[in-house]
Amino acid sequence: MKVSTACIIASFACTVNAFAPLSSKTRVDSLCMDKNDDVGTFDPLNLSSPNDSMDFDVKPAMATLVALAALAPEANAAGPDWGIFEGRIGSLLHPVTMGSSFLFALSTAVLGFQWRRQRTMGDDISVLKKTLPNLGGASSLMDAIAQAESGETPDTALAFKLKAALPIQGEIDVLVAERKDLASKGLKDKHFSQGSLLAFVGTAFAIEGPLNTYARAGKLFPGPHLYAGAGL
Repeated sequence: MKVSTACIIASFACTVNAFAPLSSKTRVDSLCMDKNDDVGTFDPLNLSSPNDSMDFDVKPAMATLVALAALAPEANAAGPDWGIFEGRIGSLLHPVTMGSSFLFALSTAVLGFQWRRQRTMGDDISVLKKTLPNLGGASSLMDAIAQAESGETPDTALAFKLKAALPIQGEIDVLVAERKDLASKGLKDKHFSQGSLLAFVGTAFAIEGPLNTYARAGKLFPGPHLYAGAGL
């Protein structure tokens, strides 16, 4: 604004000469007009003079053009001042948040797979239990083996068959313990909460990125990055 003010003052100082009082000779000549003329002509720059060698000073006009150019508004393609949102911090928010969201999405995916495994482990356990031999009313495989080996007439064949099923029972026990451990972590609620937060943050900063770009550059740059982000 200081430069613009100086240009305005210089322009006014140069152009005011065009409206300075006429000299005595010019004043007399202007008064000695043709009697047939009712109204005099206002011509401070002597543009209507028939003299081919008229003296026209271009300095006032040039100074005026310079002043008008100085008064032109500053170029601001981004429009209004967005403050911190169009600065470096605002520019880094989008990539940092999107990178963090990618890692957060991996964590959410792990929770989802664990919750899915917890739901489907029941079917795997049921399939394994069907391969076990008849326990004869015993509550567990070990109890069935103990019953087969005890008594006055031990059933060695049945005991051998039951012992052959011990590896299967071991797999069942491992799956049951794992399912209990997964159930204690509250995977369903955690997966839902993280998924909802991921959807919110991803949507919000997918919009923030183009807004920040427009605030800084005044336009968007269509391309694979913009289309992929909008699609996601």
